Amino acid sequence: MDTSIHPKRTILIVDDHPITVDSYQSLLATIESNKQANYLVAFTCEQAYNTINSNHLENQPIHYAFIDISLPAYKEKNMYSGIDIALHVQKLFPQCKIVIITMYKEPLWVNQIFKGLNPECFIAKSDINFKSFPEIFQSIEKNEVYISQSIKWAQKILIQNNINWDDYDSKILHYITQGIKTINLPDYIPLSLSTIEKRKANIKKQLILTTGSDKELIDVARKLGFI
Repeated sequence: MDTSIHPKRTILIVDDHPITVDSYQSLLATIESNKQANYLVAFTCEQAYNTINSNHLENQPIHYAFIDISLPAYKEKNMYSGIDIALHVQKLFPQCKIVIITMYKEPLWVNQIFKGLNPECFIAKSDINFKSFPEIFQSIEKNEVYISQSIKWAQKILIQNNINWDDYDSKILHYITQGIKTINLPDYIPLSLSTIEKRKANIKKQLILTTGSDKELIDVARKLGFI
């Protein structure tokens, strides 16, 4: 189905800031092909999960999904971020075009999203404005893949350093950088504390070649351009 000419397409917008959701919807509505679009909005992982499931049960497609990474978790369903929500969309609506819009543009975080999702569009919030947003959407309509400049830069940094991480390693380093204590990481990542500690030790071994402190790990990661 060619969603670019679909007269009644459905667009999902997920962001924990209502004003951001309103802005996206207003900008999308200025595009002629979206004049009759049906908009679904959610501000948490729980709301997004339930909305996606409801549409699936009603056999109503979702054609485009704009998803922020940082969202309040829905632990009961193992939905911890926009990444989990996007994967759920891909599972139930494989034809849906995923647009990731995030403030996070650290190389490890970017790598995690590409490895897990491979979205049709990946944008750093700092790279868009009121003029470029509709233009980006129209390029996605034409089945083009759009990667914003900051995201491309992050990919380049990671490739240059030749370090490969899986999704959980990226999350561990990200949350440590945010000041989350290791003992609390199981609240953010669906792994046991012992598993997280082993992964964290391995990250330190690769980056600082010792069992150094979290501060040393963060300092080295920043110096290398990973965060």
